[in-house]
Amino acid sequence: MTTHTTISQHPSAGSEPGAAAGANDRTSDGEARLPMAALSALATAVFVTSLTETLPAGLLPGMSGDLGVGESAAGQTVTVYALGTALTAIPLTAATAGWRRKRLLLTAMAGFAVANTVTAVSGAYALTMVARFLAGVAAGVAWALLAGYARSLVPDRLAGRAIAVAMAGIPVALSLGVPAGTFLGETVGWRAAFWSTTALTVALLGWIAAAVPDRPGERPEGRAPMLGALRVPGVVPVLLVTLVFVLAHTVLYAYIATFLERMGMGGSADLVLLAFGAASLVSIWVVGAGIHRGLRALTLAGTVLVAVAAGLLAVDAGTPALVYAAVVLWGLGWGGIPTLLQTAAGDAGGEEAADGAQAMLVTLWNVAMAAGGVVGGVLLDGFGPRSLPWSVVALLIPVLAVVAGARAHGFPARRPGTGG
Repeated sequence: MTTHTTISQHPSAGSEPGAAAGANDRTSDGEARLPMAALSALATAVFVTSLTETLPAGLLPGMSGDLGVGESAAGQTVTVYALGTALTAIPLTAATAGWRRKRLLLTAMAGFAVANTVTAVSGAYALTMVARFLAGVAAGVAWALLAGYARSLVPDRLAGRAIAVAMAGIPVALSLGVPAGTFLGETVGWRAAFWSTTALTVALLGWIAAAVPDRPGERPEGRAPMLGALRVPGVVPVLLVTLVFVLAHTVLYAYIATFLERMGMGGSADLVLLAFGAASLVSIWVVGAGIHRGLRALTLAGTVLVAVAAGLLAVDAGTPALVYAAVVLWGLGWGGIPTLLQTAAGDAGGEEAADGAQAMLVTLWNVAMAAGGVVGGVLLDGFGPRSLPWSVVALLIPVLAVVAGARAHGFPARRPGTGG
């Protein structure tokens, strides 16, 4: 990852012309435009990482049949992806900190193209699991890089909006990409869904090469130890909120189709997810517009909205109108959370510890996703479907307390270096 402020102000010799222009844009208060071609390419990279991770969820019947395993075993292709990210994000981010940013991003996206191609052609479960693990490794590199890359392309006052544009790939993948991949898998076979992801990634490689300005990596002498970020005030609260918030979200989201089926709305899962995705996109727009001065307030509001949504689902998930209202609130609360947490981690880490903070955030995010699937399954089998939303409410209470308490560092009322 980049050391954001240093890189933006001091582009190295040999950078592409666009890099110098981007650096000048960051220091010019008169320039308010976002570099949309570059940021859209980064958003597409986020889309590819999110889609690659969650795509098997809609393709399990076909995958399990072709690979000769049960659907539960095929479902572990999602878990092993998350594990690949969680186990390698920190060491690989440290190892590649000196790489130029474009080279590193292109390498990570090429890794996705290779992994998805192997998945598409594999007839062996073991080979598929290896490919999925390697896709997770590529994701660990990409996730630790993308938010900082987006920040480095704009002035500090536009950093939150830039990250919001880049992170828009997440709800688009969940609300449109996964349903489209599922439809493709049902009509022409699950392998076609992975081939399509490969084709998109190959096109993206050309887009990144043409439209995304380069940035230098860190100089070794300016690089702080990864785990040293934990000693920086504010980093631990952000990481704790990330772990628990993502766990709460995943416990319910991973089993939303099963939850709806048991509540008598099994045939509406696609429409419910579409409503969630649409609300998430609105949330990203709101966060992008207000994060410069309202990171703390937006994080508190997002936490409350998701908790209220979960409470509504826990109390009465049998009324369709109430379910749709709840998932809209859920999307409004959750959609901007990745942007808020990535920005909070970068702000808290500062110049010297931003890499470590972002890498640990990526690691804990994926640990929480893997744990959410396990915890949600245990709750569903042991206590029934209503235990899922109630667990979300219970987990978000400490999240709200930590955000509220981290007023000086982590989630400050005024963001450092922005006057906001």
